[in-house]
Amino acid sequence: MKRLLTVLALAAICTPALAQQPPADEPKPHLDIYGFAMLDIGYNFTSINPNWFDTMRVTRLPTYDKQFGEDGSTYAGVRQSRLGFKGFTPTALGELQTTFEFELFGTGVDEGQTTFRLRHAYGELGKFGAGQTWSPFSDTEIFPNSLEYWGPTGIAWFRNVQVRWTPIKKDNSTLIVALERPGASGDQGIYDDRIELDGIHGRFPAPDLAVAYRAGQKWGHVRAAGLLRRIRWDDVLEDNFDLSGAATGWGINLSSSVNATKNDVIRGAFVFGEGIENAMNDSPIDIAVQNNFGDPRRPIVGEPLPIVAMSLFLDHKWNDRFTSAVGYSRQDIDNTDAQASDAFKTGQYALGNLLYTPVPGVMVGGELQWGRRESFRDPFKGDGFKIQFAFKYNFSATIGGK
Repeated sequence: MKRLLTVLALAAICTPALAQQPPADEPKPHLDIYGFAMLDIGYNFTSINPNWFDTMRVTRLPTYDKQFGEDGSTYAGVRQSRLGFKGFTPTALGELQTTFEFELFGTGVDEGQTTFRLRHAYGELGKFGAGQTWSPFSDTEIFPNSLEYWGPTGIAWFRNVQVRWTPIKKDNSTLIVALERPGASGDQGIYDDRIELDGIHGRFPAPDLAVAYRAGQKWGHVRAAGLLRRIRWDDVLEDNFDLSGAATGWGINLSSSVNATKNDVIRGAFVFGEGIENAMNDSPIDIAVQNNFGDPRRPIVGEPLPIVAMSLFLDHKWNDRFTSAVGYSRQDIDNTDAQASDAFKTGQYALGNLLYTPVPGVMVGGELQWGRRESFRDPFKGDGFKIQFAFKYNFSATIGGK
């Protein structure tokens, strides 16, 4: 009896502690580490801005003969290599998801360099998220399975700082509303060297508004997205002119992927709008000067540039190890009469490839790429033609969890 009482007393002491232990199947925090090392090597049959040697950016193709030297050069780089972290943390309000991701492709002040560049710094809990990630105006499902880094010239494609709300978040449908960091660029055209334009400063009185709705089925998906922005510029120079102004930028992006067969996926997009060029994958200017000689006080005004763009690609699976992508993309800009003769007007882009995956996580392949840059009035056409080979090695690991 004494031994039985001792056992019961110990059980009473231990039971509360055991009851506080979480169930074995309760979600636990975990961290995914992922990325890849990638080598690009190839031959450029034409020429391109040397800072973009390993891309087919049509806006960086020459505007006149031998602008970047003679044709024909070999290139190699590892700038596509990537490192990312995704965290998953259970909370009382649901799972907190965070993403922190870098690549080595330098842009901006690091243009042409192999250096760390932030891609994503984003967190999401339930229907709300904040940070830097893909703009809702971009459809990440229509990018082809290509080797070339920059991608089709005629797609909306950018990551932006934002606060977003996802009121509809289901398997077959998603609605996203986001307030994004505003931005735009201007072209002073043939008046670029005039002192009267030195006092003009751009200003954005409100964030950009981006909205997207996606509907998906077994056959693929359709998506419609819109972008709305307000752009102002102030003339602070005290003279006889008032060159201040404002414009509304807007855009529509209609996109879709279609599972045509079990081995074929068609990816397409059609974009149109005004003053949304910085939301595109490879467009230069949002606002340009327009002659307004009938008003001596405002002889020039700023106008948002209209744009129409498209992209159509086919991803084909030959078997479990070989795949191909082939397609074409284009954008056309309606220039103003005061832009320079060599201002960007039309870009074209096409490619075809064959990719081989000998084992999961390893890919090698070759790709032919073509691009063309056409100017506003100058008849010169900047053509690009490349062959690229790539070697890609993926890695991933999970820390924590069950």
